[in-house]
Amino acid sequence: MKFSKTILTILFVAISTISCSSDDGTDGVNGVDGAVGPAGPAGPTGATGSANVIYSAWITAPAAAAETIDGTSGLSTTINAPELSADIVSKGTVLVYMSFGGGVYTLPYTSTAGGYINTITAIASVQKIKLFRFKHAADGTTVNLPTTLSWRYILIPGGVAATAKAAKLDYSKMSYEEVCARLNIQP
Repeated sequence: MKFSKTILTILFVAISTISCSSDDGTDGVNGVDGAVGPAGPAGPTGATGSANVIYSAWITAPAAAAETIDGTSGLSTTINAPELSADIVSKGTVLVYMSFGGGVYTLPYTSTAGGYINTITAIASVQKIKLFRFKHAADGTTVNLPTTLSWRYILIPGGVAATAKAAKLDYSKMSYEEVCARLNIQP
């Protein structure tokens, strides 16, 4: 009886090995995938970047010359902004800052200098930013636009998808420091 059990066991193992080989026909059809599992937790919010944002170093401008713009007399000079494209001029944001006396000021900048209220403003065009200073008086005189002032521009291209929160930002109402912090720009 022991001998017959041994032979039966050997036969069973041999038949099982032969019938399970990969040479025994075609593979079966895969079953249906199971349901998708639940979503994992949201990852941490990344830092706001300055991708696509272009900014200059602090630069000086050439000496200003007398000019009349839209019927207003003043002094103007121009700084080069080679990255300032027609697309940025028409769809983007151009921010210009002036530095003097230890402070940084957003243009347009209005002050009382030389005893008169005057404004320094920036006019953007392709690859150039005109700086224009005019008095709020119709006496035909101007207030100097010194070459010792330093200027910096920040160009934010338009048409870049933004979140609703970012789309509501008005950079022109932020301080220079707030804009730099928001865009990760070294002041």
